[in-house]
Amino acid sequence: MSMKKIKAVSLAVLLISVCGVLRAQDGAYSSYSPYTIFGVGDIYRQGTAYNQSMGGVGIASRNNRFINYLNPAAVTARDTLSFMLDFGVTGQGRVYKQGDVKSANNIFNICNFVFSVPIYRKSAFFAGITPYSSLGYDFSHDIVDQSIIGNTGNVNYRSYGDGGMYQIFFGAGATFWNRFSVGAQFLYYFGNMDKSTIMDFATASYRDIYSGYKLNLSAVGGKFGVQYDQPLSSGCYLTAGATYKTSSKLRGYVTDYKYATVSSVSDTLHHHIDTLKNGSKAKLASEVGFGLAFRKGDKWRVEFDYTFSDWSGSHLEETIGFANIGDQKFTTTFSQSFRAGFEIIPNKNDIRYYMKKCAYRVGTYYEKEYYKLNGDAVRSYGVTLGITLPVFQWYNGISIGVDIGQRGSTKGNMIRENYAMFVVGFNIHDIWFRKYQYD
Repeated sequence: MSMKKIKAVSLAVLLISVCGVLRAQDGAYSSYSPYTIFGVGDIYRQGTAYNQSMGGVGIASRNNRFINYLNPAAVTARDTLSFMLDFGVTGQGRVYKQGDVKSANNIFNICNFVFSVPIYRKSAFFAGITPYSSLGYDFSHDIVDQSIIGNTGNVNYRSYGDGGMYQIFFGAGATFWNRFSVGAQFLYYFGNMDKSTIMDFATASYRDIYSGYKLNLSAVGGKFGVQYDQPLSSGCYLTAGATYKTSSKLRGYVTDYKYATVSSVSDTLHHHIDTLKNGSKAKLASEVGFGLAFRKGDKWRVEFDYTFSDWSGSHLEETIGFANIGDQKFTTTFSQSFRAGFEIIPNKNDIRYYMKKCAYRVGTYYEKEYYKLNGDAVRSYGVTLGITLPVFQWYNGISIGVDIGQRGSTKGNMIRENYAMFVVGFNIHDIWFRKYQYD
């Protein structure tokens, strides 16, 4: 079998594996947090293991060793004849605290699948699939109001949900005058979510009540980016970048149901399917981002990003299926994030000490979520660490990242989440478009 056929078969096997992972996520928790009960759930932090181990920066990043899809203009930072592919998986553990109550959980999910190829001279194409948002929660409590349980007996109220949305994207970028790069990206969102509640009566004379929403969603959007790379003295470069992601109107179906059951007999109390068409205003908010990076060749780099997005006009809290469930009051708000990251490679060409060829990273971030809980803003902050281990030739490697942080607090009736996330990315690089001198 020729080398070209081997590469094609390897890529096909990897694509099939990714599809299997996505199918395995249906009906399983791709996230687990009480905060995901509202809206479209927990919005995923985008980026490969390279981006995530540097605090999530990437708007001004230009690095020919990795694919950076956070800014479509960055796809032109590459070797002209190279094929690049990145596949990542992630796992996380969370500990929750609310008052004197504590709980914990662990989950596993796909991180990203993205590849890039050159088009013509200083232009390139990229495409991939990543999670966009995730939904996962399961909690319950017993009703203690004596005026109720004195007549009905013990009653347990349980809420649970699972599902999420993915985004498929493809785009291209080009560089002009060796410094100014532009790029555009098409986004297609899709996914399913299930939000359910159960009122379980201990007394057999009362029927259990099941209610909830099933959401089948899709949306279309775009993202645009620019970068300007300015050479400085001593082999240093200063790069400024900016991105704009359009808002995306949500389409699909929301099934609102409620039925009562005892033994194996069920009676439908309510069942309605709402089509999210012209009458619905629910949408994913637009986003604007700015970034600044300073680097010295392949020695080291430092980067800063800022993004903001106004979700107050998304109409999620007034749309059936996205709004509040239970006693907690969620409202949309203005979200923003601050990120910083640093990378250093002691000596990428060292032939004696392997660890000097590795890339080491550290980062930090602060985020304000797109919702408020009972009028209080929900914030996240953390630190990241990472390393890329070179494998074989070119820029092939294995990237490992760790994200340790906290979301929310214990004040009021809020829930504090302490988490540790791990991501492993496989960076595949090869020369596919070089003409062979000998056969």
